[in-house]
Amino acid sequence: MDLGTLIGIASGFILIAIGIISNGSILTFLDPASMMIVMGGTIAATLVAYPLPSVLESGKIVKKAFENKKSNSNSVIQNIIELANKARKEGLLALEEMSNDMDDEFLKKGIILIVDGTDPELVRNLLETELSFVEERHKVGQGLFETMGSFAPAFGMVGTLIGLINMLRKLDDPSTIGPAMAVALITTFYGSLLANLVFLPIANKLKVKSRNELLEKEIILEGLLSIQAGENPRIIEEKLKAFLSPAMRKPLNEGVEENA
Repeated sequence: MDLGTLIGIASGFILIAIGIISNGSILTFLDPASMMIVMGGTIAATLVAYPLPSVLESGKIVKKAFENKKSNSNSVIQNIIELANKARKEGLLALEEMSNDMDDEFLKKGIILIVDGTDPELVRNLLETELSFVEERHKVGQGLFETMGSFAPAFGMVGTLIGLINMLRKLDDPSTIGPAMAVALITTFYGSLLANLVFLPIANKLKVKSRNELLEKEIILEGLLSIQAGENPRIIEEKLKAFLSPAMRKPLNEGVEENA
């Protein structure tokens, strides 16, 4: 569980609720009709904008935002270095046995390609094609929540307009103007809250996780091509460390020193 995502959303709602309670009643901000307009309109518009299967998979996409899958670029590089040492000592065919114990399907696919003697340029093209499709699939999920984030405030305004129209129909009774205006503005509140505390932050979190996953796959791609080219494991290590920030390289360097 990604505590950052959970704490961020929960604390946002809690702090807003405390702010409301400190100056009034939370019941004032509960309006089922406004909720239906904002949530119903947002979901309906999203169904128009995206194919039904993509919308139905939104639950799985949200789950990824809450998964606590830490970036393990350092361990990926260490695995590549182990493969490079194995290939240098026993040849490329020895890598096939090591691949059987690996969980990363992208890495296993790359190993099989180079063990089968596939042309390096073809290996690069095949793996880069898979990378591009992974990125496109990620963009669909990100775009879905960005779209919902743009629709929610719009339907909040629609709800406000509905409330204002109903209020104007009762201008002959001044006592109803204040409460009616408050209800009209609640839909805008719901739309802004959902967009800026739920939909858009989740879309951004998915982008961050996608970048981390693609970085790991790019490291694997470059590492496997270097192994196939017969490069020295130390050169491969330095080449792959260039993908990482200085802060991320430090743990890797410490691990190398401990193994020395």
